[in-house]
Amino acid sequence: MNIRSLMYSLLACSLLLANVGCLSAPGKPKAESEGGRPDDVHDFATLYGQNCAACHGDKGKNGAAISLANPVYLAIADVSNLRRVISSGVPGTMMPPFGKSVGGMLTDQQIGDLAQGMMKAWGSPAALSGQTAPAYAGHAPGDPVQGQKSFAVFCARCHGESGEGVSKDKLRTGSLVDPAYLALVSEQGLRSIVIAGEPDQGMPDWRSDLTGSGARAMTDQEVTDTVAWLVSHRVANPGQPYQQRHP
Repeated sequence: MNIRSLMYSLLACSLLLANVGCLSAPGKPKAESEGGRPDDVHDFATLYGQNCAACHGDKGKNGAAISLANPVYLAIADVSNLRRVISSGVPGTMMPPFGKSVGGMLTDQQIGDLAQGMMKAWGSPAALSGQTAPAYAGHAPGDPVQGQKSFAVFCARCHGESGEGVSKDKLRTGSLVDPAYLALVSEQGLRSIVIAGEPDQGMPDWRSDLTGSGARAMTDQEVTDTVAWLVSHRVANPGQPYQQRHP
């Protein structure tokens, strides 16, 4: 091999090694690791896991926030309310807005994917058993005085006459009138829980689990009044104030 041929061979090898080195440079994403744009994610399980599971539970229940895997809740909320809450959040609570139009990270399509996905995964056409449930949102102010009476009939056996919870035998319930709890939950959240119940915790829905000749479901007004009574226990500044540092 002459000198010129040897030089060309060495140059070709150098260029090949340089190219391989660039392709495997630290920090350069590999083809198999490259994903699509966040806006292109439309799989319900992925969207739910990334945006909802931390508060509402891995499978829509047993989380810190209201259970979404509750067919009764989904039936009364319907897709339109789910979309609105996901997009705009709930002011004054820990539920943030997810819609891009209000500073969130999800497109309108992804919000629709979440709402429809919940209905498909956890909804049931027979959830209400042909009965008419109280409206998702109240349309008139409630009466706390009447609400205390309704609470005594439908709720006190599990939550105590004062709403501070009971601890008897195997039944242990927390306080519904604790200022810290009431500071974190919205009026709509309370209404949704009263209507839809919390099946993963054994709480019945608005149809109640009363037995006997006087057993009946709660009326829309009784739900509204009960929520008003609970809300009447809110305080202006819940929680222990920070200690002041003195010089």
